[in-house]
Amino acid sequence: MNSIKNHGKLKYKIVLLRLDLNVPLKNGVITDYTRIDKILPIIKFLLNKNSKIIVISHIGRPKGKVNKDLSLKPICECLEKKINKSIKIISENVFKLKKNDFFKDPKDEIVFLENIRFYKEEEKNDLNFSKHLAELADLYVNDAFSCSHREHASVCTITNFLPSFAGLQLETEINALKKVTTEIEKPVTCIIGGSKISTKIGIIKNLIPKFDNILIIGGMANNILEYKGKQIGRSIKEKNCETIIKEIFETSNNYSCKIYYPEDVLVGKSINDKSQVKELNEIKKDDYILDVGPKTINKIKSIIEKSKTVLWNGPAGYFENPNFAKGSYEIAKSIIKKNKDKSIFSVVGGGDTIAVINQINAIKDFNFVSTAGGAFLEYLEGKELPGIKALN
Repeated sequence: MNSIKNHGKLKYKIVLLRLDLNVPLKNGVITDYTRIDKILPIIKFLLNKNSKIIVISHIGRPKGKVNKDLSLKPICECLEKKINKSIKIISENVFKLKKNDFFKDPKDEIVFLENIRFYKEEEKNDLNFSKHLAELADLYVNDAFSCSHREHASVCTITNFLPSFAGLQLETEINALKKVTTEIEKPVTCIIGGSKISTKIGIIKNLIPKFDNILIIGGMANNILEYKGKQIGRSIKEKNCETIIKEIFETSNNYSCKIYYPEDVLVGKSINDKSQVKELNEIKKDDYILDVGPKTINKIKSIIEKSKTVLWNGPAGYFENPNFAKGSYEIAKSIIKKNKDKSIFSVVGGGDTIAVINQINAIKDFNFVSTAGGAFLEYLEGKELPGIKALN
């Protein structure tokens, strides 16, 4: 995989730069800037090399149709302020554009194509669409690791038509994930949450032979509690998971990996309720389990304390209600404490987990924070990502 930082001839070259700027928007206002902040290094790198940049990105799922609510305009305006440069957004039909339509004014340095998912050909990985996009530039850079599990035109097939390179962020992301999967310093711990255990089974099974501890928290832990014969009340759970859970425990028995799940919990009668600590044998039929309890927090903290590497994906509870955010905050604080004395390597991934650490303004206190969701998990599962394969 060629890195753009090793490419010597970038002066005046037109670079087609694939980014993931799929930021959360509320009434047209950006509510989380993490993904924008992550792409600043590649933008600054290319500008310093006197390249001309055509940005390709998407927001939301417009399903191949123009949707003004999913325009990249707010992202352009935000990026303009962050780099203090003027950015043009081109709303014209991309099929009508040619290479010499760009950068007629020598002062222009960056242009954005409008949301690439406004074209149905993008998600169909259309060959002619990829070829047309490639004809707009001199070379292609993928700095969107979080889109690299998608077989889309601007991620995969485009590499057939242009010299193609890995961006700075993509390279950093892969190196960080390699460090927790193949270049591991033991003991290594995985803290994994989320609501669906079935979507994480591949990851858990792939990590069991490599990791010392796997801590299952969040909604998916409810399935394990029920499997172990505990009452979970009205808590979120996934149906027909008994075989999956049996498989997890059987696989862990074949290796020296311990599986942990909550020993006590915080419950409420609704997601907006106050929290109440309960032992597992005290949960009532109308209770919702919404966070881990103090005993579980102490157990997690003691495991983190003994770990040299930690991977965290998924909050411990319904952190949107501060009454059920303590588990997630305490996990974050324990990792940060170890990070500060450089006694741990920490990788955090997934949108909800990032939202948690943003709430305590701690995004810079981890070794690596991945904005990728699906790509992050599929990489950990051992799958070859189409976008990475295309670069190779």
